[in-house]
Amino acid sequence: MTAVAGDPTRLEGLTAAEVAERRAAGLTNDVPDPTSRTVAQIVRANVFTPFNFLLGSLLVVILAVGQFRDGLFGIVLVLNALIGIVQEVRAKRSLDRLAVLNAPRSRVRRDGEVIEIPSKDLVADDLIVLQLGDQIAVDGEVLLETGLEIDESLLTGEADPVDKGIGDGVMSGSFVVAGSGSIRATNVGSEAYAFKLSSEARRFSLVKSELRSGIDRIIKMLSWLMAPTAVLLVTAQIAADVGVVAAVQGSVAGLGAMVPEGLILLTSIAFAVGATRLAGKKVLTQELAAIEGLARVDVICLDKTGTLTEGALTLATVEHLSGDSGSTQPDTGAVLAAMGAADDHPNPSLAAIVAAYDRPPGWTIDDLVPFSSARKWSAAAFTDHGAWFLGAPDILLTRAPDGHAANEASERLEHYASRGRRVLLLTQAPGGLTGEQLPAVLEPTALVVLDEQLRESAPATIAYFGEQGVAVKVISGDSPITVGAVAERVGVPGAHEPVDARDLPDDDQEALAEILESHSVFGRVTPQQKRAMVHALQSRGHTVAMTGDGVNDTLALKDADIGVAMGSGSAAARAVARFVLLANDFSVFPSVVAEGRRVIANVERVANLFLTKSFYAMSLALATGVGQLPFPFLPRHFTIISTLTIGIPGFFLALAPNSRLARPGFLGRVLRFAIPAGVVAAIATFAAYLVARDGSDDDLAEARTVAVIVLFVVALWVLGFLSRPLTSWRGGLVVAMGLLFVVALAVPFSQDFFALVLPDAMTIAAAVGIGAIAGGLLQIGWHLSGWAPPPANAPHDV
Repeated sequence: MTAVAGDPTRLEGLTAAEVAERRAAGLTNDVPDPTSRTVAQIVRANVFTPFNFLLGSLLVVILAVGQFRDGLFGIVLVLNALIGIVQEVRAKRSLDRLAVLNAPRSRVRRDGEVIEIPSKDLVADDLIVLQLGDQIAVDGEVLLETGLEIDESLLTGEADPVDKGIGDGVMSGSFVVAGSGSIRATNVGSEAYAFKLSSEARRFSLVKSELRSGIDRIIKMLSWLMAPTAVLLVTAQIAADVGVVAAVQGSVAGLGAMVPEGLILLTSIAFAVGATRLAGKKVLTQELAAIEGLARVDVICLDKTGTLTEGALTLATVEHLSGDSGSTQPDTGAVLAAMGAADDHPNPSLAAIVAAYDRPPGWTIDDLVPFSSARKWSAAAFTDHGAWFLGAPDILLTRAPDGHAANEASERLEHYASRGRRVLLLTQAPGGLTGEQLPAVLEPTALVVLDEQLRESAPATIAYFGEQGVAVKVISGDSPITVGAVAERVGVPGAHEPVDARDLPDDDQEALAEILESHSVFGRVTPQQKRAMVHALQSRGHTVAMTGDGVNDTLALKDADIGVAMGSGSAAARAVARFVLLANDFSVFPSVVAEGRRVIANVERVANLFLTKSFYAMSLALATGVGQLPFPFLPRHFTIISTLTIGIPGFFLALAPNSRLARPGFLGRVLRFAIPAGVVAAIATFAAYLVARDGSDDDLAEARTVAVIVLFVVALWVLGFLSRPLTSWRGGLVVAMGLLFVVALAVPFSQDFFALVLPDAMTIAAAVGIGAIAGGLLQIGWHLSGWAPPPANAPHDV
C-alpha cells in the first residue's frame, strides 16, 4: 500500500465548515445535466415547428376572410401540440424520477469519517474514496493508492488501464478497474474535464436513426414539392374566377392537406410513451430514440454472471489438493480468510470467501496485488506465512510444475466445470510476489468451489429470443466449459460447443465474425475481446445488444448498438448503457425489446397514413392547377376526412401492441406504399368530381360532396389495410370511423356545418362504388408487387 507523503491530515478530509464555505463559493459538482428536455424546451419544440408556422399562417388567412368553419384544422393544430407536450412532460417526469434512483454516488471522507453522498454534492478539495468499479465524478489528484488502475477509454479512446501513483491526476468520467485509493477533488462541476468534453453531447438529443432520418428526408422532399404545387394551385384558384373567398378556401384546403403535421407529433409521442411504459417496468431509458434500436436487435450478447445467474456467489467447498510427496499441508481456510481480509474491496468471488471465514489472528499483510479482470488473479504475501495467489485455474496452472498436484487439479477442474461450477485455484508462490507478473513457479494447493444460482426466469427469456429470431451469444470471462454448462441449463442453442476465447483470432475480424455466426457460447473472454466481438457481429450487418454489469463490460456496452446495464452493476456500466434495468431483473428484457418493436413498427404504419394523405392532396392540387378548376374540397372537408381516417385511428395504432421485427429500408417502403395509394385515391376522387360537376359551377357543392365520399372510402380502405390483422378492436376502430362519417352525412347539423350537399341515392352509391374499386385495385397492386406493409405481430418478416 502506498500513502501520500507530507501532512497526514490531508487524509482526514474536509470539515463540515469547510464544505459549507465551498458551497457558498459555488465550488460544487452540482451542474445542469438533464436526462431530458426542460418543460420550456418541450413546449417550444412542439409549438414552434415549420409545419405549425405554415398551418398557423393558413389559419390566419382563412379566419381573415370570415370562414371560421374552415378553420377547424386550427383546433386540431392546438390539440396536436397539447397532446405532444403533455405526453413528453409525463415521460420526462418518469425518466427524471428514475434518473434520481440511478444517479451516481461517491464515497467521501469528511470530519474523519467515510460517508456516501450523491456525486453532485461533492465540493472542491473533497477527499474521495475509490474502489473497484467506481466512476470518478470529478478531476482529482491521487493521495492514496493500492494497485490503483484507471480506465480512461471513454475520454481518451485508449483501452488499456492506466496505473496511478501518488500525485498523479485522474479525470472525471474515468473508472476504477483495479485496486483502490483516495483522491482530492481539484476540478468540480463545469470545470471538470468530462463536463467540458460532453456538456453538449449529454443534453437531450435523439440518437441518429433510420426512422428519424427517413422522416426528415420525407419532410424535406415534401417541402420542395409543395412550393411549385402551391404556386400552381393558388394561380388556378384565382383563374377559376370563383371569387376571393372561394379561392382562399380552395388554396388553404389544398396546401393544408399536403402537410403531414401529425407525423412528427405521433413519432415523438410513440417514443415518449415507450419510455414511460419502460419506466413502469423499472427500466431507465437514457436516450429516448434508443428505443428504436431495440426494434432492430437481432443478436443479443449476454454475460453469464448477473444475467443468466443471480450474480451472488456462495462458497460451496474447498477441496485440498494432496500435493507431491514431502509437501507440507497448509491451513487453506486460514490462507483464504487472510486473503479476503487483506482486500478492502473484494470482488464477488472473494466476498463469498470473506462471508464464509472469520479473519484469522496473527496474519500480517506484507504486500498485496488486488484482483484485476485483465489478469484474472489476485495475490498477497504475509509475514511468516508466505505468498499466495488466487484466481482462474487455467491461468495459474500454467506456472505449476508437473506433478501429482497439477494433474489432480486438472482432473477435478474438469469434473466441476462440466457441472457448471465456478472454481478458483489457490496456489503458493515459493519465490514470493513479483509485482503484477506471475512468478516462475506456483504450487497448486486447493480448489475453491463456488455456487451460482440460475435466475428463475432465464430459460423463459432465452426461449423468447429464440421465438423472436434473436440470436443469443453468451460471452463470459469464466471457463468455457463452465459457461457452456450454465448456458445449456437455460436452453441457449449451441451451448454444448463452447469456445475458448484464447483461441480466437486477434487481428482478423472476418474470421472472428465467422466463428461468432456458428457458435453461441464463449469463455475466457477479455474486455478487449468483448468489444471486438461486438464489432465483428456489426460487420456482418447485425444490430447488437449487449448486457452487462461489470467494469469489464463497459467497452462492449459503449460500442454495442444497444447497451443494457443492471441497476446493481458498476457505475461504469450504468453510465455508458442506453438502458438500465433498475430492478436487476433480466426477465424484463423481452418486454423492453417488444416496446422497441412496437414503437418503430407503429410509427412506420402511421407514416403510411399521413404520407398517403400528403400525396393525394398534392396530386389533387396538381390536377386542379393544370385544369384551372376550383379545388374539389373546402378545408373543413379535409378536417373530417383526415380526423376519421388518420388522426383518431393513427393515435390508437401508434400506441397499439406490435411485435414485428424491424427491417431496414424505412424510407423506401413508406414511399412505395404512400405514393401509389395517394395517386390512385386522387385519380378516383378527381374523376368522380369531374363527372359530378358536369362542367357547371352550379353543382359545385354537390360535386365536392361526391369527392368527399370517394376520398373517404379510399382512405378508409387504406386504414383498414394498414390496421391488419383486423382483430376485434382494430376492426371495431375502422367500423367506428365509417359510422361516424355516415352520421356526419346524415345529420342535418353536420351537413350544414361541413357544407355537405347530398346528391341522389344513385350518385352516392356510385361514389361509394368508385372508392371501393380504387381500394380494391390498390389491394391487388399491393399483393402483386409485395410493397404492402406486413401485418402487425409478424416477428419473422424480412
